[in-house]
Amino acid sequence: MKVILLAGGFGTRISEESAIKPKPMIEIGEMPILWHIMKVYSVYGFNDFIVCAGYKQHVIKEWFANYFIHTSDITFDFSNGNEVIIHNKKSEPWKVTVVDTGLNTMTGGRIKRVKEYIGNERFMLTYGDAVGDINIEKLLEFHCHHGKIGTMSMYNFGQSKGVVDIGKDGIITAFREKSDFDGNLINIGFMVFEPEIFSYIDSDSSIFEREPLNNLVADAQLAGYVHKGFWQCMDTKREKDKLEDLWVSGHAPWKIWED
Repeated sequence: MKVILLAGGFGTRISEESAIKPKPMIEIGEMPILWHIMKVYSVYGFNDFIVCAGYKQHVIKEWFANYFIHTSDITFDFSNGNEVIIHNKKSEPWKVTVVDTGLNTMTGGRIKRVKEYIGNERFMLTYGDAVGDINIEKLLEFHCHHGKIGTMSMYNFGQSKGVVDIGKDGIITAFREKSDFDGNLINIGFMVFEPEIFSYIDSDSSIFEREPLNNLVADAQLAGYVHKGFWQCMDTKREKDKLEDLWVSGHAPWKIWED
């Protein structure tokens, strides 16, 4: 089963780094966050990726073209015809198709543009700027059990502070710590779709999170898988630094693979 990775946006909220590279190529622990996401899928045996590139798409292509250079020791032998010797190759069992889906194409349009690489098959889809310890196997089982066109993973961001309970009469009834039941469920990507989803997407200007998903909901064709583990997006420099700190500490929750 193929995995579509949305990696074409401008990343304007983290312009400190996205000015020189696409947001999915911003490093966490010296490796792009896109690589971290792919590693999570790979743990569960999903190794066929389609990257929907756009903004500075050449950076993504060049990084994968030089994957061995980024991950291995190399000898440059200029005395022998500029021979390049790669030592201790650190390879991945991946097939990666990077598609230029346009500079200003919206998320739905990017998905529509890679339809030819998907064919008439079920596929997975996620955003290229967020990591989590998602159990992909359980997500897929959930999707198959419900038999809908799409399944979207959801996460409760909860509250960051203590909570005040208040009664209908406006009187405070309690102060308490936040719980998993506080806050709203949000879309965190890590989705599964049947090929029928392509008929819900009109054009390059289609924002996937609006008409396509709303129409799925109207047709009762979108299931919601609640993820209760770790998830974090990387929209800002502060969030990037948080992920970096977790990685450096050796306790990054999304690192579910062995070195």
